[in-house]
Amino acid sequence: MKRLLSISTLYPNAAHPRFGTFVSSSLEALAARPDWEVTAINPVGLPPVQVGEYRALADAAVDERRAGVSVHRPSFTLIPKIGGRLNPRMIERAVLPLARRLHAQQPFDMVDAQFFYPDGPAAAAIARSLDLPLAIKARGADIHYWGAKGFARRKMLSASSQAARVLAVSEALAGDMATLGMDRAKIAVHYTGLDRDRFRPLQNAGLRRMLGDRLSLPLSEKEPILATVGALIERKGQDLVLRALAELSRDYPETRLLLVGEGPDRARLKALAGSLGLAQRVHFLGLLDHDLLPLVLSASNAMVLPSASEGLANAWVEALACGTPIVIGDVGGARELVRGPAAGIIVAPEPGEIARGVATILDHPRDPRETAQVVDAFGWAEHAAALDQIYSDILAKGG
Repeated sequence: MKRLLSISTLYPNAAHPRFGTFVSSSLEALAARPDWEVTAINPVGLPPVQVGEYRALADAAVDERRAGVSVHRPSFTLIPKIGGRLNPRMIERAVLPLARRLHAQQPFDMVDAQFFYPDGPAAAAIARSLDLPLAIKARGADIHYWGAKGFARRKMLSASSQAARVLAVSEALAGDMATLGMDRAKIAVHYTGLDRDRFRPLQNAGLRRMLGDRLSLPLSEKEPILATVGALIERKGQDLVLRALAELSRDYPETRLLLVGEGPDRARLKALAGSLGLAQRVHFLGLLDHDLLPLVLSASNAMVLPSASEGLANAWVEALACGTPIVIGDVGGARELVRGPAAGIIVAPEPGEIARGVATILDHPRDPRETAQVVDAFGWAEHAAALDQIYSDILAKGG
């Protein structure tokens, strides 16, 4: 058995069950292969005084065995909003004693990090201490946001120099990493995975009625429905979608928008929807269970997400797998997915352009089966097989 120690601040827990599910699914898929044993250390950042959400997070910082992966949750000291510079060192201090103890009990073969900052520099220090090869995965915001900050960029570049391989979720992100100063020859493109049993076309005559009952929404069979899936933060561009919906109202006055996600922009977006006269047609659904999300996507005519930056968004892949075309900006791996009309349309991040892109899809409906075929290669089994090959190659070459 090959033994992986994975360091990830992104991981589901009892307080945030949907947080970092793409990381847990990836590691669980690798652990399901016959020759890998995976241990995850999910450091939980807690401020010195824990109230409200942090109290619940402290209670969730417990170890568990989850779908074949041993998950350990040591806590580290977090200074909210201003502690970004310190986080790699604080994570290292919290994780290293545990990593040494686990390694002494049963040695690991390699270390990886599932996000480039702060996880990557912390994992690099741990790999050095254990004298193990290192891999680090980049997902998008870690490169675009943290890479723009000098203190983080320096630590990320140092960690990438130490790593045997670095991974990117798209070719476009790999290019951004090289521009940042990472060795392009070290970068392997490793696309996200997908639960194909859950995310598949579910279109049927009673779908909207059933979804309306589940969500307590008045969804009709004929009105256009748009979905936007992502954290409610400025970068995701939900405000642009709202303004586009206002423009669409001239030709498609009954169009509804289902906003899936939570975040600090919720109040601002609700106020904007009200000021645009859209309050009755914009529905804030919050965080949805993954069993309900495929119903929302399958019932929608398009998934609209004009993000300012992405690596290769999971929401893009999940929508396409449900047979729902996407209307997205020309960011990250957009052109690696949208290669024809079945996948949707790439638009400029402007309300008028977004509205025109949506109208094109509404005027020319896509065949859901053809749309779903765009992401035929994005299953978790294929994802794990590719990761197995990358990591096994690292071990075969001695790191």
